Amino acid sequence: MVFYFTSNVVSPSAKVYMGKDKYENEELIKYGWPEDVWFHVDKLSSAHVYLRLPKGQSWEDIDEALLMDLAQLTKANSIEGNKKGNLTIIYTPWSNLKKTPGMETGQVTFFRNNQVKRVHVKERDNAVVNRLNKTKVERHPDLSEEKIDRDREERLVAREADKKRKQLELKTQESRRKEAESRSYSSIFKEEKMLSNRDARKGREDLDINALEEDFM
Repeated sequence: MVFYFTSNVVSPSAKVYMGKDKYENEELIKYGWPEDVWFHVDKLSSAHVYLRLPKGQSWEDIDEALLMDLAQLTKANSIEGNKKGNLTIIYTPWSNLKKTPGMETGQVTFFRNNQVKRVHVKERDNAVVNRLNKTKVERHPDLSEEKIDRDREERLVAREADKKRKQLELKTQESRRKEAESRSYSSIFKEEKMLSNRDARKGREDLDINALEEDFM
């Protein structure tokens, strides 16, 4: 089972979700999306909370109000952390989560520690937590199938973008070819004109010479 939440502090609204227990957390780790950002209480047990960003948005540019929503929700879903103040919430892209042999179910580490950020939470904000809990929905998604569908759509978009790129390249090449032909024709016309001008001058010179010869005669 996966719990879904909606944060309306940004527009469009943000999609937030987390697993019911460590077994769902394991599935979420396995079938996460590149657009997902993972949140957890630092050094304490807590739910794995995910934010699904719109495509193209950087995980480093999360709106401050949205960031606090995620931090409060993560704190509220930590048995020990929910009772404490001055907590640190860590977050990182899903792609930075690392599983190694021997790790317990739902446990993770990171590929790159420099891609882990932190946000401080002084105390629980009931108004924020209650607002998010009102949007809570329980579902039993097929995470594997959702990931397959997502990747298939991504490939279709990439192919369409590649098709348009190639069409643009062909159009650009054709335009350059026509421009080169135009310059070539222009050069030919100029050369023919120059030859015609020389012939005309030569004709005038011949006429002048004939006229002089007639005068002498």
